[in-house]
Amino acid sequence: MRNTFDKQLELLNTELVKMGALCENVISAAVKALLDNDLSLCEKVFAADSEIDRKEREIEAVCMRLLLQQQPVAHDLRIISSALKMISDMERIGDQASDIAEIVEFVGKSDIKSRIHIKDMATAAIKMVADSVHSFVNNDLSLALSVMEYDDEVDRLFDCVKAELVGVISSDIKSGELCIDLLMIAKYLERIGDHAVNIAEWVEYSITGNHRKA
Repeated sequence: MRNTFDKQLELLNTELVKMGALCENVISAAVKALLDNDLSLCEKVFAADSEIDRKEREIEAVCMRLLLQQQPVAHDLRIISSALKMISDMERIGDQASDIAEIVEFVGKSDIKSRIHIKDMATAAIKMVADSVHSFVNNDLSLALSVMEYDDEVDRLFDCVKAELVGVISSDIKSGELCIDLLMIAKYLERIGDHAVNIAEWVEYSITGNHRKA
């Protein structure tokens, strides 16, 4: 019985890694579409978001089988319940990358995009998502805690982007609408970082039994 359970847990981990990779790719594609003025990437983002939704349903099914067939308790139960919470945050990450792509479709060519720290924010957010998923799969509490701490870097970059955009508007009022769009994109990246923190907090719970927001 335990051998079967362990195999199903291994499947769960494999599927979570796949979903995490999809989230990383969709963020990267959305920001690349913005910076490279490549609207063809927006359609890829929307398609990847749909794939993330499908992956969420598949992982939910795996978790439900584990709960119903294995009736886990204690640490095993925390692992499965944490996974169910995590995939909800990962699904929202896909949604927010899709939101970025929708804005990109209305953002024209401008050198402003190269003068703000959007790319750095995306890189930081992708790192947080990747590390949060890997911390779960590897049962790595220290990595989960580092994700929570790294959120300060994403917040710092968001503040930097805001300041940069305010500077742009003050020197060129006509750029106001574009700056608002770019600020919204930065806000979505900040929220992605918040979702990665949520994932890391559920990893901490799965390992220790304690949740920070409980």
